[in-house]
Amino acid sequence: MNGHNLTAISEFILVGLSEIKELQVFIFLIFLCIYIITVNGNVYIILAYRFSPNLHTPMYFFLANFFFLDICYISATVPNMLSNTLSEHKTISVTGCAVQMYCVWLLAGKECYILAAMAYDRYSAICHPLLYFIIMNKLVGRVLITGSWIIGAVNSLIHTVLTFSLHFCGNKINHFFCDARPVFELSCTNTWTNELLVLLIGGSATIGSFILIMFSYIQIISTILQIHSTSGRKKAFSTCTSHLIVVTIFYGSGIIMYFRPKSSYGMAQERMVSVMYTVVAPMLNPFVYSLRNSEMKSAMRRILHHLIKL
Repeated sequence: MNGHNLTAISEFILVGLSEIKELQVFIFLIFLCIYIITVNGNVYIILAYRFSPNLHTPMYFFLANFFFLDICYISATVPNMLSNTLSEHKTISVTGCAVQMYCVWLLAGKECYILAAMAYDRYSAICHPLLYFIIMNKLVGRVLITGSWIIGAVNSLIHTVLTFSLHFCGNKINHFFCDARPVFELSCTNTWTNELLVLLIGGSATIGSFILIMFSYIQIISTILQIHSTSGRKKAFSTCTSHLIVVTIFYGSGIIMYFRPKSSYGMAQERMVSVMYTVVAPMLNPFVYSLRNSEMKSAMRRILHHLIKL
């Protein structure tokens, strides 16, 4: 960020989800409930993993990291949105806006990579069961998690620095958080390079990870179809369905958001799609994974029983 931008514009105005005053309290209550449910649901599952030795496997290690990521992801946007919803001055500083954009891009990229790592984990478990704990040992898991943070951090830093090197002629962001395209609309200069960067960064994270996920599941489905037992096929596929649902929600909304023609969307539609992958998806993920996983449900019941006894 250059000094010229910081002195010319010291803060941005976030429009939010709606400019209708009568809806502000309703929006606040809805998103406050969503935020509380999301944080508590994800923390609950992380505790179930932490205090259940039978869950200390590579799959649940990735899941615990994934749920921690969802807490960070929703916390990057919703608390500030809640604060602005009931405020007369819906502002965010330029530095705060840059930090928020950096965090959202970092966490979105990280989520792409960890979903790919989880797909590779399922591929190893189903296609190479005898070698599973050799392929997916603790060191490999830690390297995959650490590597995804590093790659996401570098990509997000490049994107954020270039975005806030633009010269802004306005300060009213038509969104509920500092996302790329609404900020680009405030620029006085040509943003073609920045928009290309969004596609390149989004493409490297989204498409690259998506290809790895699809390759893993082609191999998984091929292996499952070779299982003669119906119950065996059902059991093998049941370990993947939750992951597939989460992948569909996250990648579906992301692709709609960033890979459709610019002329085909309005800001109202863009805000709704953003709500899907930054707010709704983190809320649904704990339910998707816990309701379809008997081991997770048993661990959560034990934790709940222990908390009640306390």
